[in-house]
Order: sequence, then C-alpha cells, then structure tokens
Amino acid sequence: MDVITLEVPELGNRCHLVHDGASALVVDPPRHLTAVERAAEDAGVEIAAVADTHVHNDYLSGALGLARRHGADYLLAADEHVAFERVGVRGGELVQVGGLEVRVLDTPGHTRHHQSFHVTDPAHGAGHPGAVFSGGSLLDGTVGRTDLVHENMTTALARAQWSSARDLAALDPATHLHPTHGFGSFCASTAAGSSCTTPTIGGQLATNPALLADCEEFVADLLAGFGPIPAYYDHMGPLNRVAAGRALPRPARAVGSEELADAVSRGAWVVDLRDRADFAAGHLTDTVGVEYSTQFATYVGWLAPWEHELVLLTDRLPDLAPAIRDLAAIGIEGVGIHVLGDDAPLESSFARTDWAGFRSHPGGRVVVDVRQRDEWEAGRLPGAVHVPVQDVADRAGELPAGELWVHCRSGYRAGIAASLLHRLGRRVVHVDDAWDRVSELDIPTERGLAA
Repeated sequence: MDVITLEVPELGNRCHLVHDGASALVVDPPRHLTAVERAAEDAGVEIAAVADTHVHNDYLSGALGLARRHGADYLLAADEHVAFERVGVRGGELVQVGGLEVRVLDTPGHTRHHQSFHVTDPAHGAGHPGAVFSGGSLLDGTVGRTDLVHENMTTALARAQWSSARDLAALDPATHLHPTHGFGSFCASTAAGSSCTTPTIGGQLATNPALLADCEEFVADLLAGFGPIPAYYDHMGPLNRVAAGRALPRPARAVGSEELADAVSRGAWVVDLRDRADFAAGHLTDTVGVEYSTQFATYVGWLAPWEHELVLLTDRLPDLAPAIRDLAAIGIEGVGIHVLGDDAPLESSFARTDWAGFRSHPGGRVVVDVRQRDEWEAGRLPGAVHVPVQDVADRAGELPAGELWVHCRSGYRAGIAASLLHRLGRRVVHVDDAWDRVSELDIPTERGLAA
C-alpha cells in the first residue's frame, strides 16, 4: 500500500492517492485534475474510486468529474443532499478498492455528515495499521473548524468534532494520519502542522487539543479561537452540491485597451497581479494590486464581490495562466485578461518603505495594521488602527485623516490593503517588510486584546 500526497498550496489543502500497485482511491481532489492523473499514471495504477470526506466549503471538488473520466465510483456520505448520483456510503461500511479495504468512519464536526476513510491492505497482514484520511476532522495538531455550516450549529458541531477526534484516536497509534485541511486553509480552526513527516494517530495523542481537554473545555477554546471566514466560502457548498467542479471552467477572454478603460469606469474589479513593488511604483488608476502567489485566489475571492466583473492585468502573458487556474478552483471563471503594453499609462503610484524607513520617519502618520485579530493581539505598534485586510474597503471611511502607513506580517496583505485605500483616494505608504524586523530594530510594541 502506498500513499501519494499531492500538495494544493493555492487552496491550503492536500489531496491523497492511495493504491495497492494496481488500483487507487483518490481522496478530496481539487477541480484541476492534472496532478492527480499524472500521479496515477506515474505510479502505473488505475483510479478505481474517488471519495470526498465532505461537501467542501473552501473549493470546488473535482471528485465527480474525476470519477466519470475514469469510470470509477464516487463515494460520498449517503445522508448528503446532492443533485447528482454517487455511491452513498455510511459509517461502518467496507468498500473494496482493488486489494485495499476502505472502512468508512462517520466523523461529524467539520460538517454534519463528514466522514473519514481508514484504508488497509490485507496483503500486509491483519495487524497492519494502514492510513486514515481524515479530511477536516482530526488534523495535525488541531481540528477542522465547526462554524462553516450555520451559526446555530457551531457549538453542537464542536462537540461532535471532539467525539469524532476521539473515535479516530482509538485507531492503532501507528496509523498514518492524512488530513485534507490544515496547510494554510481557513477551514482549519488554528494553524496546523505542515511538516513533510507524515503524522500518526499516536503522535496526536500527546499534542492535539481535542485529545487533551475534556469536551466543554475543548468546545470553549475552539469557539473562542475561530478567525474570519473568507466571503467566497458561502458559495462553495451550494456549488459542490450540484457538482459545479465537474465541468471545465469557462475560458478567460481577452480585453482590449478601450474595453479595459470602460471596465474601470464601470467600477469593475481590475486586479493587477504583478509584484507588489512594481504595482506601488506605477499602475493604472483605480486598479487593485493582488500580487500572484499561493494566496492570490483566496484574497481575490474574499475581497471581490461575488460574480462582479473581474479583469486580470499583468505585463507577462504566461503569468495569467496560473492565476486563471487558481480562481477557477474556487468557482471564479470567465474572467477578462489584459497584458499591459510598454506604453500602458501607469501613472498612479504610492510610497513604499521598510521597517527601517518607518523608524527613521519623524512621525505625523496613521499606522494601519491589516493583520488578523490573533496576530494583532500577539503584538502591535502602540496607537496603530486595526482593520483586517478583508474589512479595509468597508471601513476606510472610519480611518483618521492623514497619511496611512499600512503593514501586515510580511508585506503581502499590506500591499493589497494599500492598493484598496489608494483606489479610494487616500494617501498611503506601504510598509513592505517582515514583522520580525520590528523587534530586530527595537521598535516599541504592545500586547493585549484587540479593540
């Protein structure tokens, strides 16, 4: 039995392909299937079954499309209400995938009908622990959050998550643990492990809060620690219940200079995905800078109004393909694209500095911290105004008059926020530097609850 883990960093997740040398089960595949099918081809195995641990809230599943392409069974909880045919499975059932035995485990908590899959290979002997694919249930060092289904269900699901984690902990301690969430996804309740080393159930017994605290203590701590939910998550469940990810995305379309100008004047979201330093130095008026990275789709999907007109800009055509792919992974497709020419009027700009420049500045500024609440509470600049990046556009009118010095942990989110504020007519300075440099330069900070 071999497990091939496929990183999906733009979603903060992992997909898994487990096989016996001939037949494979794929767990929680993303919409784009190239890496999954290449892995199966390289391993010389046939995809015989595909499974989703739950109806996902953070991306479009490619499971049904993958299953249909390979004539494979698609396994999903029988109690899930979906608009397509699949093999509905229930806890306790045993599914044969080639020589592998797949035991379905009901593990509600992250969602109502969440399941995990414990896979063993009888060829290794009856005592072989195998591997468990836990989706958004027991993660490495944490669990999946329980507030994504409905606010009225959050506490009940948290209690269910505690019980599910303990059910999984009852497996052989040597069982390998393969979660889907927890590698940057906002579906994890807190930051989870991302080591290349595969965790085991036994390793979680001494470290995972769900296995160390009693139920009510765990629930209280879990609910107190939830961070914000990206706005596009609201749309993922409904889209996955109709298997929207099985279809090829609508292609992007080229947008000429005149049409681009019209889009800007209509108030379209025109997103410049060039390096944030290049954007600060010069960009088209009324555009938003979201540098392409593994976080690109998360922040575009979070900040841009859903189904709003969207155009992507860059000065290099090859840079557009990964951005288009990442947006399609969360259901944003058919976007406009425009390649900036040498004569593009990049007449708008704003200042950019580092923490050394911040320290040497004489003052007379408003500091805007666009990190999340937990980062703010762990340490902040005295007098800074806290506005998380996802709230910047809505709360810009609350910010004091004067020049706004915008920072985050690395400079990435601050670049987005600075572009939004600049688009709204504010004078900004982008502090593009790592937060660790603050202590290195002896810039004073304070701690405490967020205001």
